[in-house]
Amino acid sequence: MNRPEFTPQTDSEGRAAPAPDAAPAAPVELTCWVVTDGKAGMEIQCRGLAEALGLEAEVKRVSVGKPWRWLPAGLIKDPLSTLGPKGDRLAPPWPDLWIASGRQTVPLTRDIRHLSGGRTFTVQIQNPAIDPAAIDLIVTPEHDRLRAANVLTTRGALGRVTPERLAEAAAHFAPRYAHLPERRLAVLIGGDNKVFRLDVATMTQLTGRLAALARAGWGLMVTTSRRTGARNEEVLHRGLAGLPAEIWDGQGENPYFGMLALADHVVVTGDSVNMVSEAASTGKPVHVVHLRGRSAKFARFHETLAAAGIARPFTGALEDWTYTPLAETRRAAAEIRRRLAARQH
Repeated sequence: MNRPEFTPQTDSEGRAAPAPDAAPAAPVELTCWVVTDGKAGMEIQCRGLAEALGLEAEVKRVSVGKPWRWLPAGLIKDPLSTLGPKGDRLAPPWPDLWIASGRQTVPLTRDIRHLSGGRTFTVQIQNPAIDPAAIDLIVTPEHDRLRAANVLTTRGALGRVTPERLAEAAAHFAPRYAHLPERRLAVLIGGDNKVFRLDVATMTQLTGRLAALARAGWGLMVTTSRRTGARNEEVLHRGLAGLPAEIWDGQGENPYFGMLALADHVVVTGDSVNMVSEAASTGKPVHVVHLRGRSAKFARFHETLAAAGIARPFTGALEDWTYTPLAETRRAAAEIRRRLAARQH
C-alpha cells in the first residue's frame, strides 16, 4: 500500500500484460489484513489493493524492536517475537488474505503462510529481497528488476486513485475551489529523502514558474509534504501571495483527491514514485519537477513514464497530451482474484 504457479504474459518490453477485466470476483466473506510499519506510502498501496478487491481490510501497523529492525529478513527466525509494544500484536485467527509492504513486514509475510497452515494467501508489495518462492504473490514496480514466476511487475506504485473516487471527489470539493479560475493546476510537492533534495534554489525556481502560470490565468491547488521543509514552505507562500492559489495547510479534510479530480494538469516533484504514479492514474498531463540527486531506480521509473507518453519534465509551460491512465492496482487485484479462484478448484 503485497500463489499456484504463475507465468505472467508479457508485452514487447517484457512488462506483464494487463489482466483481463473479466477476472472472477474475490469471495465476499474473505478476511483481509493490511500490514505495514505505518509509513503512509506503504499503507496507501496496500489499502488501495484491498479496496480494488472490494474488501474491508483490517489495518495492522507493526513495530519491530531493536536489534531485529536492522537485521536482514533471513536472520530473523521468529518474527512474531520481534514485535514491540508500540505496534499492533498479531495473533490467530489469521486472515484469508495478507497484503503487506515494507522491509519490517517481510519476515512476517514469509512465515504467515506456514503459521496459518497454508490457508493465508500472502501478497507483498515491493521487492522483499528474499527468495520470491516464500511468498504467494509479489507485486513490485518493473524498475526494481525483480523477475520470477510469482512476480507481477507494475509500471509504477499501486494507489487509491480510481475514476469512481475522482468523480466523487470532484463533486465534493468543487465548492472549495470554485473561487479559482476555471483552468486549474494541481501541484504536489514532496521534498528531501534518501536520494533527493529539495533545496531553496529549486523551490524558488518552481515557485516562480507557478506564479507565472497563476498570473496567466491558472488556478493553483497546492499541497506540500512534511518533507518539504519550513524554509521551502516560506518561499512557496511568499511567492504565491495574492495570486489565485490555495495551499493546503494540513488542517481539516485532506483535499488531495479533489485536487487531482478538478485539475486540468498535474505538476509533481519526482522524489515520490507514489505521487507520480497517482498523478499518472488520472489520465491528465503529468509534469515532473526533477530534484537534485540521482537514483538509478527512480531514473528507470521516470524514463518508463516518459517513453510511454505519460509524463514530461516541468519547464514552466503546460502542454496538452493524452495517454491511457495507469490502472496497475486494478490489474494486480484481478491477478489476485484469479489465484484465489484457482484455489477453490
